[in-house]
Amino acid sequence: MNATHGSHSVQRFLEKWGVVVAFVLLFAASFWKQGFDFLNAENFRAMLNSNSAVGILAVGMTLVIVSGGIDLSVGSIVVLAAALGTTTMNALIGAEYSELNAVLIGGGVTVLGGLAAGCINGSLIVFGRIAPFIATLGGLAAFRSIALAIAEAGEIRSQSSSYFAVLGRGGIPLAFESANAGETPVYSGLLNSAGKPLTLTYSILIFIAIAIMAQWLLSASRFGRHLVAVGANETAARYAGIAVGWVRLRAYAIMGLLAGLTGLMQSSRMNSVSTSGLGVSNELDAIAAVVIGGTSLRGGFGRVWGTVIGVLILGMITNILTISGVSPYWQGAVKGAVIVLAVLVQRGSRD
Repeated sequence: MNATHGSHSVQRFLEKWGVVVAFVLLFAASFWKQGFDFLNAENFRAMLNSNSAVGILAVGMTLVIVSGGIDLSVGSIVVLAAALGTTTMNALIGAEYSELNAVLIGGGVTVLGGLAAGCINGSLIVFGRIAPFIATLGGLAAFRSIALAIAEAGEIRSQSSSYFAVLGRGGIPLAFESANAGETPVYSGLLNSAGKPLTLTYSILIFIAIAIMAQWLLSASRFGRHLVAVGANETAARYAGIAVGWVRLRAYAIMGLLAGLTGLMQSSRMNSVSTSGLGVSNELDAIAAVVIGGTSLRGGFGRVWGTVIGVLILGMITNILTISGVSPYWQGAVKGAVIVLAVLVQRGSRD
């Protein structure tokens, strides 16, 4: 009896704090592998910057999975939205619009394109009564196919000379020029390895802001409570007067909006759109981060802060594998194993 009680206590502990334990263990392993280089502020900034796009997608995926759904099309939405926005921007620049206006309109088209794709997914699920897996699997193929057709399977290069790249590459410097020794500036604050100010990119700031808003939305808002109720028991939610279809539609719309924003950030960072490469495997990484973070694939339970830690865990795993000289072709296998392990922990804690 005591052994059974102890086993259940361990399972409950892992369900609630397993992601934190995994983060601490991986943090220690990274420090052991890289030493104090791992604790360098530049290393943390690089890890956050390289994972901020997937992090934004994972935040949206958390809301979808909590509602009892899933979205396999997010990577394809990213590339379609980016292709639509960049093509629009280039057309406006070619039509002699001011570069700033063209970039703003193109950015708006990118985000709204993602929102429209998310609404299509949600409508197929809510009004067409198609299972989320099937509806978004169709989107996975269709949305990327449209992007490939737009660019004839090639790359769309931005014609903006300056403004477009600001979102993806710009940021807030964490150091300032304090003195000038001859022609060499001297800085105070956090510096990179080249002695220049370390920049907290806009991508990182947007990721943090969206994570904070989504955590509040899920834990403190009426919509968040409805998401949990729908995912936990759809029938009970209907009897309680919750508009189940509207709740699910909004979840997929938010997912599409965030995918569009990710497409804008990624295309801005590269100043181009690779229709065959952009967004590939983003859905795997997003789902992995959500599951690692403790959100139940059955729906009805989730936490955005856990998803954020899951994103960092994936970043550290990639970092460790790269430092260890593991072929990048094996990294997908490791991520797949991590997803399966996380699901097994969840199942054991609920049996």
